[in-house]
Amino acid sequence: MPSLSRRAFLVSAAAVAVSAGPLTAVARAAGKAPKVLVIGLDGALLQRIKDADAPNLDALMAAGLTAPSSIYANPLAPTLSGPGWSTIITGVWPDKHNVKDNNFTGSRFDRYPDFLTRVETAKPQLVTYAVASWAPITDTVFSPKVDTRVSTPSAEYDTGTTSRAVARLRDGNPDAVFVHLDNIDHAGHSYGAASQQYLDAIHGADAQVGQIVAAVKARPTYADEDWLIMVTADHGHTDPGGHGGSTLQERQTFLIATGPTLAAGSVRYDVKMPDVAASALAHLGIAIDPAWDLDGRPVQQPAPDDFDALRGRLQSRVDETGIPAGILGFTHTPPAGWSVDNSAMGTGGVTEWRGWSFTTDEFWTQAQRDQNRECNVRARNVFAVADGDEWNDKALTGTFDSTLVSPAYPVTGGRTATLAYTTYYRQESPQKGEVLVSYDGAAPVSVRTYTADVPSRTETVTLQVPAGATAARVRFRYTGGNNWYWVVDGVRITQ
Repeated sequence: MPSLSRRAFLVSAAAVAVSAGPLTAVARAAGKAPKVLVIGLDGALLQRIKDADAPNLDALMAAGLTAPSSIYANPLAPTLSGPGWSTIITGVWPDKHNVKDNNFTGSRFDRYPDFLTRVETAKPQLVTYAVASWAPITDTVFSPKVDTRVSTPSAEYDTGTTSRAVARLRDGNPDAVFVHLDNIDHAGHSYGAASQQYLDAIHGADAQVGQIVAAVKARPTYADEDWLIMVTADHGHTDPGGHGGSTLQERQTFLIATGPTLAAGSVRYDVKMPDVAASALAHLGIAIDPAWDLDGRPVQQPAPDDFDALRGRLQSRVDETGIPAGILGFTHTPPAGWSVDNSAMGTGGVTEWRGWSFTTDEFWTQAQRDQNRECNVRARNVFAVADGDEWNDKALTGTFDSTLVSPAYPVTGGRTATLAYTTYYRQESPQKGEVLVSYDGAAPVSVRTYTADVPSRTETVTLQVPAGATAARVRFRYTGGNNWYWVVDGVRITQ
């Protein structure tokens, strides 16, 4: 937060499958009214919640889903509250909502409005309510279309925010509620995340979460209601205190969620910040229009890809001394049906990055900070990376030349098909990335080439399937020297 504000002082793939299922269908089958509660704990670290005396948050984790996650760093945006809450509330990353600081200059909330505004637009009969201890959330991020926005007076702080939320849940009939609590971030700035005061602040916020959840469950109509409750945070904190930088601790966030299709005690790694807004909309039966260009996807409807199945096979570091030894985060063993062709690959170099590797944000970004790896926001869980820069950090011979080869996807000849994948590519000559497609074992044909920076995004390539073809295979070839990197995730072909 700005130095002048009071707040600157102040498991496995199987777990994913277990929690799958369309929430709205369950709610309608049960004949219950869907309702949403989102509680934001500013500056809270999931690991410190687990360390603290936090029985109410522990109970929510035991009853539903816990999903540790990570966010961006500069140049996409610093790890500040303005970009963080904007991402959570709008369902898009900072390169879309354009909030880069706590002043909200240049924000694009007209194009990417908050999820309560989308609720009001799609279903104006629903009642929306937002209350926050940090006024910019309710003054700026949430629009005037929200039925009720309350910026808690500073003198009341989180106590006032909690009492107002409890009263509204007890005495009113809201359908979608957002509550922001601030004191954990205050403790982080004043004492640091490693302090007892930070744990005490978590304990206090936990009691307030307990009051809010209890107000939900005490509603006289609770038995006829279907509540999705989500608890999240905008960023983490360093042990000495503060945030805004690129350390993994500052980039940490999480989602704790309970709902009828979220398995008790489940843990997932495919959840990202923008999913909060998408999940709230889906729960309320609001179809997500592709024209909205959301980055989030409903947490109730997971869509794991082939790479995610590798999480249980990930290994600890070999040559990368900067990555903590306890983190399991890379493997060269591809998932079933995939292969890596290293026949032209040089020898030696850093083991972790010799040819295409399968890794995680937690592991890869700690290989070397502040080289934009933190901006790989749209890859989820386990992804594939070719990193010539890191490979060159140890004696080697030859150059980086590795090809990631997909399984054979079924196609129908004579028709168009769509190849889609998430990518992030940072360029330095003579590096090159090339996407090639072959049909029924014929020679691969280049369909896309990368020789310039490409931000994290989903790519789509229209394929003209030859007559008579029945299968298509995709190759991702990365060549270069001591250059940068290429990320690929979520590969699929559809017709």
